[in-house]
Amino acid sequence: MTTSATATLPPASAGNKAPASAQLKYASQAVAKPYFIAAIGLFVGQIIFGLLMGLQYVIGDFLFPAIPFNVARMVHTNLLIVWLLFGFMGAGYYLIPEESERELHSPKLAILTFWVFLVAGALTIVGYLSVPYATLAKMTGNDILPTMGREFLEQPTLTKIGIVLVALSFLFNLSMTVLKGRKTSITLVMMLGLWGLAVFFLFSFYNPHNLVLDKYFWWWVVHLWVEGVWELIMGAMLAFVLIKVTGIDREVVEKWLYVIIAMTLISGIIGTGHHYFWIGTPTYWQPLGSIFSAIEPIPFFMMTLFAFNAVNKRRREHPNKAAVLWALGTGVMSFLGAGVWGFLHTLAPINYLTHGTQITASHGHMAFYGAYAMVVMTMISYSMPLMRGREANSNASQVVEMWSFWLMTVAMVFITLFLTAAGILQVWMQRMGDQPLPFMAAQEKIAFFYWLREGAGVVFMIGLVVYIASFFIKGREDA
Repeated sequence: MTTSATATLPPASAGNKAPASAQLKYASQAVAKPYFIAAIGLFVGQIIFGLLMGLQYVIGDFLFPAIPFNVARMVHTNLLIVWLLFGFMGAGYYLIPEESERELHSPKLAILTFWVFLVAGALTIVGYLSVPYATLAKMTGNDILPTMGREFLEQPTLTKIGIVLVALSFLFNLSMTVLKGRKTSITLVMMLGLWGLAVFFLFSFYNPHNLVLDKYFWWWVVHLWVEGVWELIMGAMLAFVLIKVTGIDREVVEKWLYVIIAMTLISGIIGTGHHYFWIGTPTYWQPLGSIFSAIEPIPFFMMTLFAFNAVNKRRREHPNKAAVLWALGTGVMSFLGAGVWGFLHTLAPINYLTHGTQITASHGHMAFYGAYAMVVMTMISYSMPLMRGREANSNASQVVEMWSFWLMTVAMVFITLFLTAAGILQVWMQRMGDQPLPFMAAQEKIAFFYWLREGAGVVFMIGLVVYIASFFIKGREDA
């Protein structure tokens, strides 16, 4: 068994001095660094393809036939999933050793897993862009085990198998670390979420011929990820950072965490029914889906209260102000995006008119950013300085990082508002009235909002570039 003695980073260079306390508790936590770097790099790619899609909404033949809209959308959504998974894995490799009070079981396995996942992901994106999707399916054995062709699960069968192997390697590494070390509530919730993520992904291999069954179990991956086990991961990550930056009692955090997670599972699992309204399932899913998905904003509101309560009752002033800002922002934006905007169209009578419109897209954008992108950046903001030998980035660097926070967050709020306005008009013109317009006629009339959304997307991209730049800025403290 590896000793749990504190392992420090190599000494900082003369031009980049760090305080003596700025050190990792366990040297193996440093394996999180390449995962976080890859996550941010893939995040940039996701936003680039999002901007490309935004232009294709208003300039239909932009970059056609080189990058058709369906390919750009596949790349955009797949990069979203993959970069968040890299972020979750990096967070797991960072916080599990510290919570378990021992070194990671196998840092070498963690690095090997990183390269396998990165190369497999890159080859998949290259495949989307370089050959027709049907050709890619033939090349990767989809005829032997058909799994392709479904939204968000477009990955070739070989890639899906690779994801399972990567997940098993990752979970083995973390589970062995936990089994030999201290057990905490944060560890328990984090591991429950990560194991759930892996288990529910297995339903991506189930591809029944019946379309109703297909969509029914498809949501077991998509919904039970993003509105189930991913929320456990988010809660564990947020709790870990709040303990570190506020110094509040672990017992207080654990009570909040257990209540939030209980509400998440109760509402999220049965709340899957709000996806079953109009796909051919029994009608009892309409009241079940409506009632329990209406409860889903509660755990997000509790998470917001939890974050602000922790900061207000803090016992220390942590020098990493940027990480505190990201943590508070996660609570607020996840409540607005996943909670409020989710509730706006989750009741069956309303969803009858709104499903599949830009209202759905408005909810999706703010929810993913607020709940998951922001919590990953919270973890990066807190841990990356420590992995570089300092407790926090310089004041100048943090000012720039906080500018990036506001640029991205305000831009996402406007993206959501513009898409909401577009969706309301779309419902009115396309699905209501005596003479509803055809789909494309309605789209042409709301193009103004798509241009506004594209402008907000450019601001978001600027904010992301500023975020990356903040890690390269030195202040007087570093001189």
